[in-house]
Amino acid sequence: MRHPFGKMTAAISEAPSFISVDSYDVTVDEELGDIQLVKIEKRKYWLHDDWYLKYITLKTPCGDYIEFPCYRWITGEGEIVLRDGRAKLACDDQIHILKQHRRKELETRQKQYRWMEWNPGFPLSIDAKYHKDLPRDIQFDSEKGVDFVLNYSKAMENLFINRFMHMFQSSWSDFADFEKIFVKISNTISERVMKHWQEDLMFGYQFLNGCNPVMIQRCTKLPEKFPVTTEMVECSLERNLTLEQEIEQGNIFIVDFELLDGIDANKTDPCTLQFLAAPICLLYKNLANKIVPIAIQLNQVPGDENPIFLPSDAKYDWLLAKIWVRSSDFHVHQTITHLLRTHLVSEVFGIAMYRQLPAVHPIFKLLVAHVRFTIAINTKAREQLICEYGLFDKANATGGGGHVQMVQRAMQDLTYTSLCFPEAIKARGMDSTEDIPYYFYRDDGLLVWEAINTFTAEVVGIYYKSDQVVAEDQELQDFVKDVYVYGMRGKKTSGFPKSIKTREKLSEYLTVVIFTASAQHAAVNFGQYDWCSWIPNAPPTMRAPPPTTKGVVTIEQIVDTLPDRGRSCWHLGAVWALSQFQDNELFLGMYPEEHFIEKPVKEAMARFRKNLAAIVSVIAERNKNKKLPYYYLSPDRIPNSVAI
Repeated sequence: MRHPFGKMTAAISEAPSFISVDSYDVTVDEELGDIQLVKIEKRKYWLHDDWYLKYITLKTPCGDYIEFPCYRWITGEGEIVLRDGRAKLACDDQIHILKQHRRKELETRQKQYRWMEWNPGFPLSIDAKYHKDLPRDIQFDSEKGVDFVLNYSKAMENLFINRFMHMFQSSWSDFADFEKIFVKISNTISERVMKHWQEDLMFGYQFLNGCNPVMIQRCTKLPEKFPVTTEMVECSLERNLTLEQEIEQGNIFIVDFELLDGIDANKTDPCTLQFLAAPICLLYKNLANKIVPIAIQLNQVPGDENPIFLPSDAKYDWLLAKIWVRSSDFHVHQTITHLLRTHLVSEVFGIAMYRQLPAVHPIFKLLVAHVRFTIAINTKAREQLICEYGLFDKANATGGGGHVQMVQRAMQDLTYTSLCFPEAIKARGMDSTEDIPYYFYRDDGLLVWEAINTFTAEVVGIYYKSDQVVAEDQELQDFVKDVYVYGMRGKKTSGFPKSIKTREKLSEYLTVVIFTASAQHAAVNFGQYDWCSWIPNAPPTMRAPPPTTKGVVTIEQIVDTLPDRGRSCWHLGAVWALSQFQDNELFLGMYPEEHFIEKPVKEAMARFRKNLAAIVSVIAERNKNKKLPYYYLSPDRIPNSVAI
């Protein structure tokens, strides 16, 4: 394309507060020749003069427009060299200057995006101690918006609960006393939890559709460490069968919190002892196809001082046993299901993407929206939340180092197939919609997974015309290898691929990346206020050890075991803040930054949005008139990336 003269338009936003958006026209009268690259230079004139360049549009004399997407910051005495918006694999570039541009971009990025071990055994993370140390392109627009200390404090102020903070270590009077910090916000699900949390049906339902719907699995054989007998549970069984027969028929389910066994409880506050348990819970599908608990053992080794609690026991014995399970579920949810398996994993994908895929690569263009602000939010969390003496230590029994031990253990079970949603559901024996009809997390998750997989397959098909092209894409292979070597620490048992050889496997891999960052995170994050704001339903700490005998528990003992006023307030502020969407949130299917300019991809995006809209309608129809609607996986409520 030879252009004797041309006209360029740049769309630029001013930093840091985006108070103005400007477009500039530049007319070039001399002959430009074949345009391969456009270079933008910036001179520094005052203290805060960073500029965010969205794109450059070149108009040729014959009226054609060539887009040069940027969507990056230009800082200090900076310059950016741009290619036009057509996505290109390395094999598509035959001109030396374009090959050199690819190589230089990656060399620069690999210096900016360095791996670091934050704790032994963790997936590697970004080498930045503070948010301000991150590359400007991946920082939050306003750091105040993600200040955990500020946000939690604001949440407590908005909830009118900071007046209880001066009574930090005092107990609540009774269950009703917790309402003093609860009833300020009208929320259907959380209010329903408050009213029905003691009921077995509500307890069982949460394993299917609560904040942590990934623990329950079908029980095919009772573990030796959990010696439940038919005689113990026969009053809970409704089919006139033995426990063994119920197991054979697929009616028994189990949740095992073995991961918590031996984890150190929080000792950061010498004035308050805190305790953990590692319970095992047996659940039963009754004749109404509802899941209810039928036996709970509070620690892993059976014995006289570790009784199996039953629904037929005294009311408060059974209630306290269930509270211990709910507390244990909260710990595994926060640290493993949420932190490790969405936040830290998505950060790995993001760092590897920036290090190994140039901006012109179609996989970079596809994934960049799905790692937006993820590295930033995780850096802020390491700075304020999960660090030593961080906010996590204030209210959680796994604070003070227990959460670190948990992640180190859980890395053994972090496998590639466990991130493939359909495989993960099957592995737990929870895939039958006929046998388990009320598992909305599964139903909606499969719909969203399939929509994402269809979309990624279309994009892969546009740019990779054969499996051979996939196998020979060295930049793609380096991206996949970076994830395996640094993210998964090179563990063969993780099952993460070291390379990808086929278009089908590439589509699946990209679906894992996008689903984890969007749908899975939404499913386990945005219901936290709904399910965890009623403190007795999700206690972040327990102030007395698990009971070792039956028949001695009183309501006073339960209230004294539950979190004190101060920790309750910190917990409530946290789950409220974590459940909020970001300002100007971008939801699944929204791609306002036009990294792709080609028509086939834009058409694929439009089909993707249409499929997602159909899922929204299906979920809305199902939720009609439901007392407990399940909406966390409705695509209009799924942010594109992990950013909160």
